[in-house]
Amino acid sequence: MKSLFLLLLATLLSSAFTPPPSPARRAPAILVFYRTAGFRHKSIPDGLRALLKMGQENNFRVDTTNSNTRFTSRQLKAYQAVVFLNTTADVLTEPQQTAFERYIRAGHGFVGVHAATDTEFDWPWFNGLVGAYFVNHPKVQPATVRVLNQQHPATAHLPAEWPRTDEWYNFKSITSGLTILATVDETTYSGGTNGPAHPFAWYHAYDGGRAFYTAGGHTPESYQEPLFLQHLLGGIRYAMGQ
Repeated sequence: MKSLFLLLLATLLSSAFTPPPSPARRAPAILVFYRTAGFRHKSIPDGLRALLKMGQENNFRVDTTNSNTRFTSRQLKAYQAVVFLNTTADVLTEPQQTAFERYIRAGHGFVGVHAATDTEFDWPWFNGLVGAYFVNHPKVQPATVRVLNQQHPATAHLPAEWPRTDEWYNFKSITSGLTILATVDETTYSGGTNGPAHPFAWYHAYDGGRAFYTAGGHTPESYQEPLFLQHLLGGIRYAMGQ
């Protein structure tokens, strides 16, 4: 009887001090924001589908929203990076801008795709984050992108000369401190105004966080291009801190 009691006691003590199983590690996540208050790109649904598939194939969660109500400190902290997918004009209120500034200063990341530079012209901090502002563009046409830096995950897979068709933005208010990854060669198309160093993609550390921008992504076909999708994935991974 005594031995049975001791056995039961030992079992109870063992279970009492067994640590609970650790919770499953949550997958990293990004927020894709596609609100527009100006021109709306018809390629946005194509971009959303491509990014959702990208997340599934690369083990990160992709949440998408057209609503700026997600821009609170409490909700943003769930994400390693925020992607502005062809946003245009004024898409955030002042309190939401403040929450996003705090988010970046906490060490998180930003990815701007194409019309992200056509967004928030009256917010100087955002100009610094995205890296430049859109001025105008010629018609959609083929051109050659010249890759300057193949050490970054957004460009490591690209050829030195990358011919593709897109809407080639001209820029103003290009901020200092950007690392230009690729330029678009103005001699290969009509309508460029930024000269021989016309930027196409760049990244930089900014205000405690990380920012990547690509000027590609106007056309629906962009989101079926393997090279462009790998380019975008590399930028997202950089922004996520991977």
